[in-house]
Amino acid sequence: MDIYSPLVDIVGEDFTSNHEEELYIYSRDSGAQQPRKADYVVAPKTVEEVQQIVKLANKEKIPITPMGGGLTLSGLAVPIKGGIVLDMKRMDRIIEVNEKSRYVILEAGVTQGALQSHLEKNYPHLEHSMPDAPPMATIVGNVVIQGHGHLSVAQGINSQMVNGMEVVLPTGEVCKLGSCSISPYWFTRDPLPDLMGLFLGWLGTTGIITKVSLQLFPKPKFRDLLTFTSADLDLLPDFIFDITQLNLMDNLFIISQEWPPWAQGILYVPIISAQDEEEFKLKIELHKKLLRKYEGKITLVEGRHAERMREARLPVPPVTLGVMAADAKQGGGFEYTGGILPIEKVPEASSKAVEIAHKYGQPYLLGYQLLTGGHSMMCGLAYCLNRADGEDIEKVRKALDESNKLILDIGGVLWKAEALAQRLMVQRMDPNTVKLMKRVRKALDPNAIMNPGNWSD
Repeated sequence: MDIYSPLVDIVGEDFTSNHEEELYIYSRDSGAQQPRKADYVVAPKTVEEVQQIVKLANKEKIPITPMGGGLTLSGLAVPIKGGIVLDMKRMDRIIEVNEKSRYVILEAGVTQGALQSHLEKNYPHLEHSMPDAPPMATIVGNVVIQGHGHLSVAQGINSQMVNGMEVVLPTGEVCKLGSCSISPYWFTRDPLPDLMGLFLGWLGTTGIITKVSLQLFPKPKFRDLLTFTSADLDLLPDFIFDITQLNLMDNLFIISQEWPPWAQGILYVPIISAQDEEEFKLKIELHKKLLRKYEGKITLVEGRHAERMREARLPVPPVTLGVMAADAKQGGGFEYTGGILPIEKVPEASSKAVEIAHKYGQPYLLGYQLLTGGHSMMCGLAYCLNRADGEDIEKVRKALDESNKLILDIGGVLWKAEALAQRLMVQRMDPNTVKLMKRVRKALDPNAIMNPGNWSD
């Protein structure tokens, strides 16, 4: 059925399209995944419009794929089964900043850059945990995929910073979760039943988040990084244990890449901040003091290489690994397997990832970020690609597939996984867990319209 006219009736002709040139844009993302053709694109402005679109899709059994910034690289906002792409960018209001309880209420289309600019202008003493992503990435998009930000060691991943949300269920009802369900204040998700878990990590298959309350944090007056280097990968778990015992970092990046040459080896990059200069200097010195235990094995990087790291990783958001390695390949493409790993498995993952990269003619490009106090680590096994070279793209897809299997084989979990990688996880998942996931989806989405093709077996 052609639903173009009913969609126009809901949001207007200027915000509805079935034109090939516009569908082309919404049928792919910037990663290496196969394009999937959208049939319609619609950009609602209000939660009521989202409701009407969902009810229409239910009536006609047409798939809906919600989209924020469309920057996941792994095709999560590409319509696998066609249908409607729901572009949320017009829902871009920053509704409230609660300065004392330190949270912001915003709509689903608000970008990371918009919130950062709003806080810098109006609340310069507050900040949010900004992910390693372009400023056009949306807050809600990062939350839905359980993304992390520049405060991930100190405060946790961004989905843990959600106090409340407004959700349009797959049948069209609007639901509020967290304290906002019983209070005018969106200040906490505890001690209520944590229903937000029905929508975080589900990749848009259980509902459409239209508003969210996100925690804010004091912005430090002093902030810097240190760069340590080592050639011994096996030291990593012990060093991570020791540096997290200090409990003084905002974040920790670990980088090892073949290009540019100065980034080879293992680079540890702790981010350190404070409100007081004396406290700040003490934190810096305590981190340097830790190196005495690893004398001759892990050393402090100074001079131009240290300044290069400051230029790349100190900004918020930092310069991505892909930009740092831009000269390694022509064609502007970049994708990575995101694995969440136990700390002790990182050396094995790194060694085998280098082998996979070289097998497919790729420079190795490994980036790690410590998560939530040092209990796990995000492992990015990344590949640059030439978008104009089909053979190169196919090599990257094969490398990604092998990398996904590697992460699972050594006991990790895939993050931001494309549909094929999701199936790999489902195949290895406890059968009763798979049954429970299906029951949850069936209960919430009886007509199976929400982002179908994701979290499928």
